[in-house]
Amino acid sequence: MSKVAVVYWSGTGNTEMMAAQVAEGAKAAGAETEMFTASEFSAEQMDTFDAIAFGCPSMGAEQLEESEFEPMFTECEAKLQGKKIALFGSYGWGDGEWMRTWEDTCQEDGAILACESVICNEAPDEEADASCQALGKALA
Repeated sequence: MSKVAVVYWSGTGNTEMMAAQVAEGAKAAGAETEMFTASEFSAEQMDTFDAIAFGCPSMGAEQLEESEFEPMFTECEAKLQGKKIALFGSYGWGDGEWMRTWEDTCQEDGAILACESVICNEAPDEEADASCQALGKALA
């Protein structure tokens, strides 16, 4: 059985809802799943999981949340080499540039992206929920 972490930051609850769907998908595929907020997770925990889903909404000028999520993720970057991950998040404006930039960073760090990242505008709808569950299954 694989062990999957779902690590997220959410300001409005949209990315938290997506995280719950990711966790549900991973569990449905047979993975042992744990959810963490960005403040509860650190690089030391990376090696205890087979795969990790990271979720963060677009903030400001299409960037990761700067006070909690980005520092945690930056710390984890050194352990991304060869790690199976997936990315998700919501946005309120723009075209998803923050996610493309984030994917590029992860690939440069040597991470293995398990599937296409999931983004949704504002609150997740049924399509976004299904995509998040599929993301969780891909990690499992």
